[in-house]
Amino acid sequence: MVQVAGRDIGAFEGGAAPVIEAAGLTKRYGELEAVKSVSFAVEPGETYGFLGPNGAGKSTTISMLCTLVRPSAGRATVAGFDVVRERTEVRRQIGLVFQDTTLDDYLTAAENLSFHAELYRVPKSELDGRLRQVMDMVGLWERRNSIVKTFSGGMKRRLEIARGLLHSPRVLFLDEPTVGLDPQTRSHIWGYINELKRRESITMFLTTHYMDEAEHCDRIAIMDNGELAVVDTPEALKRSVGRDRVSITTDDDM
Repeated sequence: MVQVAGRDIGAFEGGAAPVIEAAGLTKRYGELEAVKSVSFAVEPGETYGFLGPNGAGKSTTISMLCTLVRPSAGRATVAGFDVVRERTEVRRQIGLVFQDTTLDDYLTAAENLSFHAELYRVPKSELDGRLRQVMDMVGLWERRNSIVKTFSGGMKRRLEIARGLLHSPRVLFLDEPTVGLDPQTRSHIWGYINELKRRESITMFLTTHYMDEAEHCDRIAIMDNGELAVVDTPEALKRSVGRDRVSITTDDDM
């Protein structure tokens, strides 16, 4: 049972078990402790955000939850499966969108997704329908036969989100999903993400250092220097800080 700020969060309202649960999760690289005994739980269907500066431990945490990095201490489960002892089962339950594109630029959009479907053993009888469904959701069905090399950065990100959803995961991990994109494209990507969450009824776990993106989350966990500083809703966090402040510094003495 996990506790945050002294509160038992091993189960949510209605008795629902958390879809992601971490207790004392720690990662060390030699003398460096990148993640320091973090504990949290994520509710089914929730959009849960990890917010913090670069180097805070966000990506390391998501890598442990996705079984890409082995924890040094503590434990974590995703969809009820242990991330160390049941890695294969965890991987079947999750989709992952990385910071950097992992698409094959020389394949078409449909070929990229079909290759992913083979890796996840999506039944051939379901593939065509599922392929159209996820590409329609991100507005790329008409470009399914286009070479990915011709896509813009925003289109590639949308295709990666579609790929992450193709095998119907219970949890979609988004590691800095809009990094490097312009503000307008970022806004469009979030429109797609929110619509996908509504239609797919899945849990989303994302890392970001953009404050405006964090407002799309149901709850936010703020990390700093490898530690979990606070977990709360965006509204509660804004209330705790108070009003916005603007500081202006000039070169003269006025």
